[in-house]
Amino acid sequence: MNMRDRIGAALKDAMKSRDADRLSTLRLINAAIKDKDIALRGEGGDASVGDAEVLAILGRMVKQRQESARAYEEGGRLELAEKELAEIKVIEDFLPRQLTPEEVGAAVDAAIAEVGASSIRDMGKVMAALKARYTGQMDFGATGPMVKDRLG
Repeated sequence: MNMRDRIGAALKDAMKSRDADRLSTLRLINAAIKDKDIALRGEGGDASVGDAEVLAILGRMVKQRQESARAYEEGGRLELAEKELAEIKVIEDFLPRQLTPEEVGAAVDAAIAEVGASSIRDMGKVMAALKARYTGQMDFGATGPMVKDRLG
């Protein structure tokens, strides 16, 4: 079952169970995917968004909500922060399990060996290999400096 089908099935289940919070988050996910579809059609392509792109969209949505929750907490708006954190939980239901720091380190080492990286100039190749294999499973913003340290 692809990501769109899983999200659609979850949306129907949320409607049937009258889970308004989950339903609103699932509708936001669907809207983000449809926005990307429309953007692709505007660029001349008629292909719809694949699972890898859906994972990237979900990852961005989680990151946005984490930033919003942090800002709400700093502003003393705890009820809004809790709403953002609840949305993160719904979104994470569709993301693959996040890798542990040890697993990320092993994946970085494997990617460096796989592409034959020897200097910092090869960082792009290593990051491309990691993104191809681990989209949605690791935070590439935190992985980049790790790759840089191991190459530099």
